[in-house]
Amino acid sequence: MNSALFTDFYSLTMAQGYYKRGMNDTAVFEMFFRRQPFDGGYAIFAGLGTLLEQLADFSFSGSDIDYLKELKLFEESFIEYLKSFRFKGSLWAMDEGTVVFPQEPLIRVEGNLIECQLIEGMLLNTINYQSLIATKTCRAYLASGAGAVIEFGMRRAQGPDGAMSASRAAYIGGACGSSNTMAGKVFGIPVMGTMAHSWVMSFDSEEEAFDAYAALYPDRASFILDTYDTLKSGIANAVRAGAKLAAKGKNFGVRLDSGDIQYLSTEVRKRLDEAGFTKAKITVSNELDESIIETLVKAGAPVDSWGIGSKMVTGASDAAFTGVYKLSACRKEGGGTDPVMKFSDNPEKTTNPGIKQVWRITDANDHAAADVLSLDESGDKLESGFHRAFWHPSGDYRHFYHTIENVRPLLEPWIKNGKLSRPLPSLSEIRSHAAACLDQFDSTYKRLLNPHVYKVAVTEKLRALKLDLINKHLGNKNSGKNTL
Repeated sequence: MNSALFTDFYSLTMAQGYYKRGMNDTAVFEMFFRRQPFDGGYAIFAGLGTLLEQLADFSFSGSDIDYLKELKLFEESFIEYLKSFRFKGSLWAMDEGTVVFPQEPLIRVEGNLIECQLIEGMLLNTINYQSLIATKTCRAYLASGAGAVIEFGMRRAQGPDGAMSASRAAYIGGACGSSNTMAGKVFGIPVMGTMAHSWVMSFDSEEEAFDAYAALYPDRASFILDTYDTLKSGIANAVRAGAKLAAKGKNFGVRLDSGDIQYLSTEVRKRLDEAGFTKAKITVSNELDESIIETLVKAGAPVDSWGIGSKMVTGASDAAFTGVYKLSACRKEGGGTDPVMKFSDNPEKTTNPGIKQVWRITDANDHAAADVLSLDESGDKLESGFHRAFWHPSGDYRHFYHTIENVRPLLEPWIKNGKLSRPLPSLSEIRSHAAACLDQFDSTYKRLLNPHVYKVAVTEKLRALKLDLINKHLGNKNSGKNTL
């Protein structure tokens, strides 16, 4: 989706307004999210690589321009401007795969007002969906005890683009492979699968079907057991087919796709072991999610890998990641910036003004203690050794004191003047970064039920700026662009 038409229509109507009024000064927008998905304690930032690749070619084609002309809403001079439109701004972002929290900027965009506005829809679409799926997958991965989780969701994903994005995001979140063959080609994700019930039903007998598959794929044979009856026929025929493989020095696996997984996996494991196939692997599928997996793991179900489909690639219990994209500052002609903020009767929807950096504070063992938002261009830098007060992002009385041991900035430059300023990491590197980030957080933040709330705070300087703008607004509701 590199066409610049992949934007909300109001972005184009506003862009024409900015163009006609000469309001195309430099602006700063930030993307953040408001609440954790799935009532969880963390999220995984995903989609940045896709976004950066899309921005490189984000433009209006000839047919796009023709379509806009047909709408008879846009003036010729603005249409001419769009013909040569390219994103020439700059972008800062956290590393993809970073563990993230509400209210903190994940991405900061600086450019002219029109280009910043036009990329909003594409940016949010890309980051919100992939972050949702990466987070969902990570929850399943952790619930399995960092086991083998396989993404099986292509047929249930929201269209081809959804399937591809889901496979990419799931791999970042901890999936070890995907059933999506195209994702294997495009992203280098290991492709995995067993057999469908239709294979078994195409043969005169279940044993014949298993033997035929084993003959074709002796090094990766895996037999689905529940086409007819898992315990009365499936496992018996798998053992017979497996014995023929074992005679050739080969191993095999089985898959359960229905029924009581705890009971069936225990019985299947028992029969495999009794037959001497202690190394045969058991894969399970059938509407799995993190809660079911956690229950099975705690019950000791002997499962080696987990195939997760619709409840992984759709988000299931949470339909969307709550990412938003808001103006935070406007550049002055003579240099410097005017901070801006959105007001709301709901304090959680009142934004934090100014150009910001996000800092991750860790202890001597590199365990995460808090994330702090500061004003990036106002000498508001965090350094080790300082004992400081940090305040709740909503601007109220809640605060804590902390002596900083280790701290690092999370927002790094990725695009400068429309050009990539650093090489993109591979998907495997992003996946490894996500795993390393997770290790920095105590298990209480990662549990499924009632997770501990991680501290996200603002510096005294940022809090003072926010309260100053609020006071100005309350004192004069027509106070101008710096308050609305």
